[in-house]
Amino acid sequence: MNDWPDGLLHTGTISHRRHIAPLHRFSYRIWMLSLDIDRIGALGLRLFRHDRASLVSLQTADHGGRDGTTLRDWVERHLQQAGLAPFSHRIRFMVIPRVLGYAFNPIAFFFCYDAAGQLGAVLHQVKNTFADQVAYVLPVAPAADPVRQTSPKRMHVSPFFDMEGGYRFSFRRPDFAPGGQFALSIRYGTRDTPRLTATMRLRTETLTDGSLLRQLLVMPMMPVKVVAAIHWEALRIWVRGARYHQVPVRLEEAA
Repeated sequence: MNDWPDGLLHTGTISHRRHIAPLHRFSYRIWMLSLDIDRIGALGLRLFRHDRASLVSLQTADHGGRDGTTLRDWVERHLQQAGLAPFSHRIRFMVIPRVLGYAFNPIAFFFCYDAAGQLGAVLHQVKNTFADQVAYVLPVAPAADPVRQTSPKRMHVSPFFDMEGGYRFSFRRPDFAPGGQFALSIRYGTRDTPRLTATMRLRTETLTDGSLLRQLLVMPMMPVKVVAAIHWEALRIWVRGARYHQVPVRLEEAA
């Protein structure tokens, strides 16, 4: 962990499988960045900027408190509230960046380490298409691999599921080095009924202007693709009879 690069590029696939009627599954290619939260502005890339307009950028206002608070301050506050303050020593943020000024992340991750390099917490930042956001701040058991975390559902995500149930996160400890891999599974459901499984499998490479340009050529508008895919797959299951649940009162996450 002490020698991790300031920036990495992750490429791979995300898949969803719906376990209740109407049964449905899909898979899409994606790419994401992971960044040392204290070094985002020091990557020295031509195609990427922090809090400045660029072909690819990370805008602080898209994430965290979305109120002018720095990402570090926001994560530290959540860790403190969860009794996980020692794990704010180094923080790695995995996220889909803005492309041509447009951003959307259904989920992004803050991996939180202590001074000895021990992963002790993950903040899962979840957004929906209604501009709501919630942070699931979950501890990591020492030496656990795969890491397993659970949480009740706290935010309306899809109009084709109600608010019952919770999430089970499972992932191998991320290898933030070129050639590493990251695999994540999120299972959603109630005690008796699995409803949805989402899986993410990513390969890691060095973040350079060249590697970023290659992904822009292959998948040029990643955030737009994500939103388009969400609505397309929602339309497909709605046509097949999926029950629509009214969106609850808008959730504003407490700062």
